[in-house]
Amino acid sequence: MDLMKKTENRITFIGIAKKYIKREGIENLLKYIENTDFFEAPASSRYHLAVPGGLCQHSLNVYYRLIREYREEYGEIPDDKKETLTIVSLFHDLCKADFYKQDTRNVKVDGVWTKVPCYTFDEKFPIGHSEKSIILIMKHMSLTDEEIACINTHMGFTDSRVKGGDYSIVNIWQQYPLGMLLHVADMKASQIDEVEK
Repeated sequence: MDLMKKTENRITFIGIAKKYIKREGIENLLKYIENTDFFEAPASSRYHLAVPGGLCQHSLNVYYRLIREYREEYGEIPDDKKETLTIVSLFHDLCKADFYKQDTRNVKVDGVWTKVPCYTFDEKFPIGHSEKSIILIMKHMSLTDEEIACINTHMGFTDSRVKGGDYSIVNIWQQYPLGMLLHVADMKASQIDEVEK
């Protein structure tokens, strides 16, 4: 992703956050994010938007998808819901800031082993994925129960916590259906919008 696109995404991300999030602490949260690699980080190590600036692009993609999902399901978005939609979509993957590092790996190119750039993990605060995003946000700004539930379940059934047959995610989504919509928006962003065609 070129510098112009990364800069445009950063400005858009901050603009959306400031427009729709009026909660005490948002300025501190944005300041915190500015002091991480959030706007430079990839969205993943190799699956989707594994490029510099991919994390911010992915967060914006999830925001746009969630707005569409919500409107398709419920119609126009009430003013009191816009803040929650913005928070859960823009910050659901905050855990990926300061998480990846650039490295190299060996791959065969035309029969010759060649070093190619890649991303690897450099976890400094290893407490999980979704729960880490929640904790990082709450160090700066409060979250509602619904927002916690949504961010906590945005991985859906791909979350390793539900591999053992734990169906509590279904109960959570019955109480907070926005959580399922966030999961759907995240999946559509990563599996449709961000796939190289």
